[in-house]
Amino acid sequence: MISFRQWKIRRAFAPKAHQPSVESFGGWIANFFRRFKSQKSSSQTLPLFTSLVGKIDFQQLERTLNYRIKNQIVFVQAVVHRSYLQNSNLSNLQSNERLEFLGDAVLNLVVAEFLYSTNPNAEEGELTIVRSRLVNRKALIYYARVLKIWDFLILSMSATQAAEKGADTIIADAFEALLGAMYLDGGIEPVQKFIVRQVVDALHNGFLDTPDDNYKSALLEFVQAHGMPIPRYNVINEEGPDHDRTFTVEVFIGKESFGTGIGKNKKEAEQSAAEQAMTRFVHDTQTQHRPSVH
Repeated sequence: MISFRQWKIRRAFAPKAHQPSVESFGGWIANFFRRFKSQKSSSQTLPLFTSLVGKIDFQQLERTLNYRIKNQIVFVQAVVHRSYLQNSNLSNLQSNERLEFLGDAVLNLVVAEFLYSTNPNAEEGELTIVRSRLVNRKALIYYARVLKIWDFLILSMSATQAAEKGADTIIADAFEALLGAMYLDGGIEPVQKFIVRQVVDALHNGFLDTPDDNYKSALLEFVQAHGMPIPRYNVINEEGPDHDRTFTVEVFIGKESFGTGIGKNKKEAEQSAAEQAMTRFVHDTQTQHRPSVH
């Protein structure tokens, strides 16, 4: 799942032609659909993806997913990392990022429906908080590690050697891409069964019992789900010598303060403030007060 920060970074470094201003956004949308109509069928790229089929143990992949694959090509694309295409003669092909986009949507839908069906008395806010824990980056990494997704990836040699630094991001993205591939290959029913199986196993293994220390990410997902402004973090106090500073940070959503945190650096203080804000939202949810910003 691509975070808001990652989206901003990708957008900032994208070619200028793909960066519409606010004023021209309507024109950009119109141009997007004009390009869509004029694009040639992606079936022309299938022979090139076919050349990569032999790199994947499809029998093992089917056992891992507990799913009978019909179209191997779409699963090839799901496990091809952009680093491999950039360092081969297949640079004109697309990596698994488009399938990651689709898989992210499928994951959110299935988890939302699962929580809605199995928790009939839960309030919207409670469901939103639990869903965010089950679809965030930490959860994706957990699912991907359990399934050993890394074993099926097609990467460049340099990406493989640097895996210790970026492996978690790569396998999390690939997990979502595989969900997208399964949806395209078999429809919603098999991918729904697969996702619910991963979620139930994770819950039984105590995944939600472990603390989620990325409270800033959880808070961002929560406010976006409720149509609220993006949180702002303001340093309101700094004290102590340079080698032992203490920071106090206040988090605002709109014009209202939702928490204050203290830490030995700004990041730690921001996390503490975000945790306090999430605690407040959970309390409001449990007392049936709909989250709001004044």
